[in-house]
Amino acid sequence: MPDRQTVLIVEDDTDLRRMYRAALAAAGYDVQEAGDGFDALRRLDWNPPDLIVLDLMLPAVSGHIVHQEIAGSATTRHIPIVVVTGSEDELEDLDVSSLLRKPVSPDQLIEAVRTSLGTLGGVLDPAL
Repeated sequence: MPDRQTVLIVEDDTDLRRMYRAALAAAGYDVQEAGDGFDALRRLDWNPPDLIVLDLMLPAVSGHIVHQEIAGSATTRHIPIVVVTGSEDELEDLDVSSLLRKPVSPDQLIEAVRTSLGTLGGVLDPAL
């Protein structure tokens, strides 16, 4: 059986982070959490995930900076990013796999993660 794919949730709102974690874990993903951009960057150095769910408006180190750091590193630039944001800024030029505007339902998040990873379920089925 293949390893489960890992998703790193970077979200400062504890309730949203818990909801995202529960939804993605139920969909078959291993889930890591970071409450701010600094913690996210530390986790990326330590154990890069298969995908990142990234809020842009974070304390200390913003999601924009996290995105720039990911894109600028040879070891992380391949990682798909699903941005989930409450920002109303023009973000269509942001180079990410998926852009979701809050509020986001668990089903919307799971669909964006699956699409970004190119899988039909939480784990890629080798029979496909």
